[in-house]
Amino acid sequence: MNIQAEKLIELVKERHNPKKRRAKFICVASGKGGVGKTNFSVNFSYILSSIFGKRVLLLDGDVGLGNVHVLLGLSPDKNLKMLMKGAEVEDVIQHFEYLDVLLGFSGIDTFQELEDLDVVTVINKLEKISDDYDFIVLDASAGINENVLKFAVSSDTTYVITTPEPTAITDAYALIKSLYKLYKYDSIKLVANMCKNKNEGFSILERIRRSCENFFSFRPKIAGVLPDSNNVKISVRYREPVATAFPADPYTLAIKEIASLETGEIVKDESESFWRKLKNFFKVKG
Repeated sequence: MNIQAEKLIELVKERHNPKKRRAKFICVASGKGGVGKTNFSVNFSYILSSIFGKRVLLLDGDVGLGNVHVLLGLSPDKNLKMLMKGAEVEDVIQHFEYLDVLLGFSGIDTFQELEDLDVVTVINKLEKISDDYDFIVLDASAGINENVLKFAVSSDTTYVITTPEPTAITDAYALIKSLYKLYKYDSIKLVANMCKNKNEGFSILERIRRSCENFFSFRPKIAGVLPDSNNVKISVRYREPVATAFPADPYTLAIKEIASLETGEIVKDESESFWRKLKNFFKVKG
C-alpha cells in the first residue's frame, strides 16, 4: 500500500471519529461531465446557507477546469492553487452572500502543478476550520480519477449526479462501483438531473440501484429528481445561481427538497428568511 493510500485511510478513520465535532463533509461527483454537477453543488450550497441558515463552505475541487467562479460571478484570483502553495484556507476564501467559497482554477500552467495537488493535504486544511461550518461541500471533477475518489471517500456523504442519457447512467454506475469495490464506501446518494418528470428520474435511479444490488450487493440511497429547466441555462449566462435568479423555479424547489432531507428540517418560511437576510446584510455592512 502506498503512502497516499495509507494517509487517506487514516484520514477517513479520523473523519468518522464520533468524539470530534466538525462540519459534515459532502462530496458532489458524477461519472461524466455535462450532467449539471456544479450547478447542483452551487445551488445546494446556497440553499443550505440562505434558506436553512447553515454555515457552508463550498470548495471547487475541479482541478484545472474549475468554474464555480463563473456561476457565482466571483473573481478567480484567490483559488485552490494558492492553497497548494502553502496559503491557509482563511486567506483564499471568498464570499457570495451567506456562502463561503474556495475556488478552483482553470488551466494547468506546469506539470508540477499536477504533482503538487495533494487532496489529503487539502482535506486536512479544511479539517482545521471545520468547526466554523455546518457543511463543507466539495464539488469534485467529473469522471473517475484519483482525486475524485479521494474527495469522495474522505467525505461523510457523496451525491452522485446523473441524467437520463445512457452514457451518464453507465458512468454513474461505474463511479459507484469503484467507490464501493475499492474502498467499501457506501455513503452514497443518487440525484437524477435534467428529467422530463419525476417518473423518468426515479425510473433511472431505480435502474442504477438494481444494477448495484445485483452485481455487488449494494443499494445506494435516492436523494431526489431535478427537472430539466431552461432557467438553469439563463442563470449561467447571468452568472448567478438559479436559486437567486428563479427562486420559484421547479429546479430550485427540487433542490430545496433535497436540502431539507439532508438537514432533517422543513423549508423555512420565506418571510423568516427575508428578515435573516436583512440582519446579515447590515452585519456585513457594519
